[in-house]
Amino acid sequence: MTTKAPTFTQPLQSVVALEGSAATFEAHISGFPVPEVSWYRDGQVLSAATLPGVQISFSDGRAKLVIPSVTEANSGRYTIQATNGSGQATSTAELLVTESAPPQFPFTEGLKNKTVTEGESVTLECHISGHPQPAVTWYREDYKIESSMDFQITFKAGLARLVIREAFAEDSGRFTCTATNKAGSVSTSCHLHVKGKYTFSEETETRETISEKVVTEEKR
Repeated sequence: MTTKAPTFTQPLQSVVALEGSAATFEAHISGFPVPEVSWYRDGQVLSAATLPGVQISFSDGRAKLVIPSVTEANSGRYTIQATNGSGQATSTAELLVTESAPPQFPFTEGLKNKTVTEGESVTLECHISGHPQPAVTWYREDYKIESSMDFQITFKAGLARLVIREAFAEDSGRFTCTATNKAGSVSTSCHLHVKGKYTFSEETETRETISEKVVTEEKR
């Protein structure tokens, strides 16, 4: 079989990792004979002796380096070198270790529009990640929503949730969830449409809403 110098079919990609989390570098390499692989950080050879806990593997053309729990000292330029009798190739990427991660929506694009019938309960929710744990605030239009019996706000295990116990027509509008920590801020919005259910009657009652403390609304 004809010899072939090493080439990277998938080079290294730079990594941003939260302090204490795992960081993984991976590259795919072709070449014949099978190349020998070496790793370096800022020009220094990497091994289990020089970086305790590091996991280095190379199988079926896939080279991987895993640092199970990174610290700021692990930040730097990481290089993989592949060598055989026909030549050598290198690929380099950066590892940046941070103490904080900005909020983001890891599983979905955020809140989804909803249409409900007047009198029904409504749940708006979205998954949020970030470190340190973000502070979550809800708004309807330009009004901040405070947690109450009518509007229940929770944020547990990365799930931000707003429950409107009983929706009324005046609750229709744009709802926004904002997550903030020292690394940044992110927001997601949706539109809630509450369809009318009751016909007009002379009897009325009062109820707290988001935009006004007390409003008058129809009651059968």
